[in-house]
Amino acid sequence: MTRIGGRERVLPIGIAILVLIASVSGAGFTGTVKGATGSTASGTAGPRLTIGGLDTSAQQIDGPDQAGQVNGTGATTSDGPSDLGQYLSDGTLLKPLAVDTTVSDASAKLITYTVKSGDTLTAIAKKFGVSMMTLWWANNLAAKDVLHIGQKITIPPVDGLVIVVKAGDTLDSIAALTGMSADDIAAYNSLTDRTLVLGQVLIVPDAHGKPIAVTAPKPTVSRASSGGSSHANPPANYSGGAFYWPVPGGWISQYFHATHPAIDIAAPEGTRVLAAAAGTVIFAGWKDNGGGYQVWIAHGSGLFTTYNHMSAIVTHVGAHVGRGQQVGRVGMTGNATGPHLHFEVWHGMVWGDGVRVNPLPYF
Repeated sequence: MTRIGGRERVLPIGIAILVLIASVSGAGFTGTVKGATGSTASGTAGPRLTIGGLDTSAQQIDGPDQAGQVNGTGATTSDGPSDLGQYLSDGTLLKPLAVDTTVSDASAKLITYTVKSGDTLTAIAKKFGVSMMTLWWANNLAAKDVLHIGQKITIPPVDGLVIVVKAGDTLDSIAALTGMSADDIAAYNSLTDRTLVLGQVLIVPDAHGKPIAVTAPKPTVSRASSGGSSHANPPANYSGGAFYWPVPGGWISQYFHATHPAIDIAAPEGTRVLAAAAGTVIFAGWKDNGGGYQVWIAHGSGLFTTYNHMSAIVTHVGAHVGRGQQVGRVGMTGNATGPHLHFEVWHGMVWGDGVRVNPLPYF
């Protein structure tokens, strides 16, 4: 058996003593460990985000902090704003409260309507209880007959103008432009701040925009039209029978009433206008009575019909027309806000000793 000498015993014992000394020294080590560290312990407190610099867990102190000093909550303050915000000693980010940037305007009062088959601007306006011109202005339309199925129409709640604030606009400048009171505009739109913001939507009740530009094109005629009445011999007696509908496919956009002694029949511009009954044309041309280009027909027995606002006349004074024969085309000449036929029935001479009566019983 080999015998281990004294030198062989000393080496293991020395190693053991060194390990013991190292373990005792490590137990009291408090230095910083460099490099990445981490933990998955659920009880570890992580960074917190506080709003407005308020931390309910932080200790409150009396008096303002000095610039650059750590206050009672452990947050470092500074004299100026910081893009990075402020942090507590435990890593909590102090974030300022959000500023309310809501702007009062009238957007919520506007209704969006989708155009359906058969809709006209006049009919839509009547449905919502506003004027046709209010819709014209609110939607920046170029013509009444441009509506199409599926089109979105803005409907204001009252007659007036919808104004989108532009650069340089002020409440006073809008009031001056529309002729309305600045206080009334502010009150209607519930403005909490009279300083306007670009893109802000305002409704100005009872204000008016530009009128519809109405051109008076020279009518197309099949034969020379006369500028006034003639001595054409109308039939002595009306033969009776129901009237022919004068605008094929047209619909009534305004009925007969005390201030509108006629019916308005809306249709696309250029739609044919037909004689309601057989008779003799006693006028065909332009009149400064608001009716623009028009035709008058005598049917006998003191009964007359007139066809107004036409874009074209295809008959002439003295012509004898049959029931349903074309005399013109739908337009918007004269005092009109869109393409339609203003159709009148007279008992007695037109614009003479006659009176206008409701045309509907004749159909």
